Amino acid sequence: MQNMDEIYKNYSSIVYKYLVCLTHDMNIAEEITQETFYVAVRDIGKFRGECKIETWLCQIAKYLWYKEQKVRKKIKNVNIEECFEIESDEATNIVSKEEKSALYRALEKLNNITKQVILLRVSADLSFRQIGNIYNKTEIWARVTFYRGKEKLKEVLKNEK
Repeated sequence: MQNMDEIYKNYSSIVYKYLVCLTHDMNIAEEITQETFYVAVRDIGKFRGECKIETWLCQIAKYLWYKEQKVRKKIKNVNIEECFEIESDEATNIVSKEEKSALYRALEKLNNITKQVILLRVSADLSFRQIGNIYNKTEIWARVTFYRGKEKLKEVLKNEK
């Protein structure tokens, strides 16, 4: 088992990117990332190794985010633009502002899980295996969900023209 410093160095970026996509707020994502690792340090003895460490950390992060939402007693409206602001410069240069706007509108028409899978893949740059692990599903499930979502986006964008 790695020590907590190594775990933080190896997985804090994945947890943070996952939380940015969940919360749509970089500040909240940073706070919950820190809290996630606090909980992980406190509860490392409870980690049974039945899943990958990044899956366990993302599950803690998701739990903390849902707990935060309950405390605030409100569910934040999704703002996909904030999540796409962290994508790579190369991808940003390829897609024009008009295309991005259309893409954001189309993403809003997808179901929540499909939208999150697409955002985790595109914005957080997670692998299909990592996405599958986050949802306790297989890599194939993540690939199929992403592919179907991408096809639905194409269909929505085609119909908007």
